[in-house]
Amino acid sequence: MNTIESLQWRYAVKKFNPKKDLDDSQINILKEAFNLTATSYGLQPITLLVIKNKMLREKLVTHSYNQTQVIDASHLLVICTPQEYHTEEVHKYFNLVQKIRKTEDSIITPFKNFLTAEIEKKSQEDLLKWTKNQAYLALGNLLTVCAIEKIDACPMEGFIAEKYNEVLELKNKNLTAVLSLPVGYRANDDYMKDLKKVRKNTNDIVLEFN
Repeated sequence: MNTIESLQWRYAVKKFNPKKDLDDSQINILKEAFNLTATSYGLQPITLLVIKNKMLREKLVTHSYNQTQVIDASHLLVICTPQEYHTEEVHKYFNLVQKIRKTEDSIITPFKNFLTAEIEKKSQEDLLKWTKNQAYLALGNLLTVCAIEKIDACPMEGFIAEKYNEVLELKNKNLTAVLSLPVGYRANDDYMKDLKKVRKNTNDIVLEFN
């Protein structure tokens, strides 16, 4: 399939096949795709949880408004952001830049100082909004990769983040759950499987300035 055909094939799966799992190579593709997601300034203020453990996912079903995709999918991906974000992360990023690119301090320092000042003047509430935006970038990227790789998925905002944080003990990791993405294979009797996509006409939502 080409890219558009793959995106036509994709839909938000309502019922997964609980007897069919993704293999390690497929999960590795999703992990690498997450890591390659574009983020603001390249700072990557996001973390991906890959949860295969059925007992753990069973605890999360209740906190997902009983959406069974959480337990029936092959794996549950949870995109998290920091509960608190600090300038230390900026310094870590530029240390990595120097390690990988061998960039000189004279080039790095002005931009590092700029980003540090930007982070310092924002409240944690504003920083949380900013990091959540990065989580949505990652979700969009994962959904596209899933479509291309023929991995079924169901993006979910419908869960109680505080309860996810408790069950997954995320507070100890300075993380909070933002988005959930069960991945696996659609069930043959998923009622959504053969329904046509409902989308506006492309010309109605795309404006061109030539």
